Amino acid sequence: MKHDHFYLTTPIYYVNDAPHIGHAYTTIIADTMARYARLKGCNTFFLTGTDEHGQKIEESAKARGKNAKEWADENSEKFKTLWDDFGISYDKFIRTTDEEHKLGVQAAFQKMWDKGDIYKGEFEGNYCVSCETFFTNTQLVNDEFCPDCGKPTSVLKEENYFFRLSKYEKQLIDWYSQNEECILPKSKKNEVVKFVEGGLRDLSITRTSFEWGIKLPDNIGDDKHVIYVWLDALLNYVTALGYGTDEKNMEYWPANLQIVGKDILKFHAIYWPAFLLSLDLPLPKHIAAHGWWTRDGEKMSKSKGNVVNPKEIADAYGLENFRYFLLREVPFGQDGDFSRRALIDRINSDLANDLGNLLSRTIGMSDKYFGLNIELKDLYTYHKEDMAKIDEITACLEPLLYGMQTHRYLEEIWKMLGVANKAIDTVAPWNKMKEGKEAEAMALIALCVNVLARAALLLSPIMPNKMNEVASAIGFEINTQNFEKLIYEKSPLASSKLSKVTALFPRIEEIIEEAPKQVEEAKKEEKKYVSIDHFFETELKVGTVLEAENAPKSSKLLILKVDLGDGDIRQIVAGIRESYTAQSLIGTQVCVVANLKPAKIMGVISEGMLLAAKDANGLTLIRPETPKQSGSKIG
Repeated sequence: MKHDHFYLTTPIYYVNDAPHIGHAYTTIIADTMARYARLKGCNTFFLTGTDEHGQKIEESAKARGKNAKEWADENSEKFKTLWDDFGISYDKFIRTTDEEHKLGVQAAFQKMWDKGDIYKGEFEGNYCVSCETFFTNTQLVNDEFCPDCGKPTSVLKEENYFFRLSKYEKQLIDWYSQNEECILPKSKKNEVVKFVEGGLRDLSITRTSFEWGIKLPDNIGDDKHVIYVWLDALLNYVTALGYGTDEKNMEYWPANLQIVGKDILKFHAIYWPAFLLSLDLPLPKHIAAHGWWTRDGEKMSKSKGNVVNPKEIADAYGLENFRYFLLREVPFGQDGDFSRRALIDRINSDLANDLGNLLSRTIGMSDKYFGLNIELKDLYTYHKEDMAKIDEITACLEPLLYGMQTHRYLEEIWKMLGVANKAIDTVAPWNKMKEGKEAEAMALIALCVNVLARAALLLSPIMPNKMNEVASAIGFEINTQNFEKLIYEKSPLASSKLSKVTALFPRIEEIIEEAPKQVEEAKKEEKKYVSIDHFFETELKVGTVLEAENAPKSSKLLILKVDLGDGDIRQIVAGIRESYTAQSLIGTQVCVVANLKPAKIMGVISEGMLLAAKDANGLTLIRPETPKQSGSKIG
């Protein structure tokens, strides 16, 4: 799967937040794909950058006594500095405050206007400042809160310009159906298709309630409007190539791969292709959406003090170890959990034991038996089946990588390392040397050298510096010529001169934790408040008691059968027998915590918990004031 041109992008990161593990994950995946494309000899362009306009930036800057540009400059630099520290091989770092970007956005707006795809109207809706998005009443949580971030929305009525999104509904559906892998993974594509098939409404694409944004083109003559931050931001993928200004790099478009987080897939898989259709530009070949990262099984939040700082982790455990962990630990598209223990286990097991130990054993044997000079002439005489297996694994790797199955890509490379490690134990070259069978011992080392050479090439996009050291140790270079020869042609290395190296992946024996003071302060903060996100994680419902009986061997417990609607009948064990009889509860309604993990109470499974209040006067169940349909949500 070669490309004359290979253009890939990360989302541009919103500068109202510091870089975290999610940003690092996206960027490291993109960097891996860019390095792989260059290794193949593709003319590659890798874009990343920052999104710097919108009401949220304007308000944050004011709160800090700064103007919006100063605040954007300060935070954009944090991202650029981190990517430079991480050795991210981007070709351009775009900022939406760049003059060329502004001109390109205005040119795009003008073209959409001239085409009749933009019209003026009035819009009233529930606006979330945090997400810079309007939501309908039916989309809100509890008639007020944003369905994406959980923060309160406000009703906003203003004059807007609208983009005729509905006009492109059929073309989008045709694109999805005719391009099987236009959105990856396929489960995410199905969600997008279902959304579009439900009908698209025209999109409000300007704002008048704030000023920090790109103004409309001069000849439209309406300078009180600024362009909607998502239209502004999405167009960066073509303005970075010169759209609307100097278009010499537009030859890279369409993008081969655009990597995003699942929370912004709707914008990239619906709005963005519709904008491109309006601009008469081809659509991207692949849009790939990854999942979120949790920390030790919990959602990350500043109040908990469990947000993963990628620079801190890379400094403590090694940048390339961290890169490997992120791509290996979780299937692309699924949510992943970060823990230092899991990272250490990957380093010690995969990198130190399987890869590092294979290199050490190979160099050690070649030094002891053959003075570090290895001849490969008998490789296929003694290891034809092993090499056939290596060739089979090699052939499956590129489709896995281009299918964004990075964890599978790495799993298969580790199977290759497993072939070599197993062969060492099976052949036992130390015995072959005692028996005078030097050719068999030499062939075994030649097998290991070839496995290491292929692994070094294939892993170099993920761990470039470490793999250069591996390549140097076994006497070859990582370059396009050797990639073509060893990976595509599956040719073995010629005779090799090995070199001694220190251990590339030292084992880590203990967890390096954060400073205790930071953790303690975070815990104190956590006790004060519960975030709206955590409140909405608790599912409260009205239930109707169908059956009730005394629990055996207990004077306090009742066993209830409670109807939570839609056929959901729960068995709930409640310690209310001293206040209520079983018979008095049948047919009445109760309030239930419906997503509580089932537990055994006095040997009986309980699948929920009743809400009640207790004081000096006794216990009282919390009940709806008037009868409600079973399963009605509380909140």
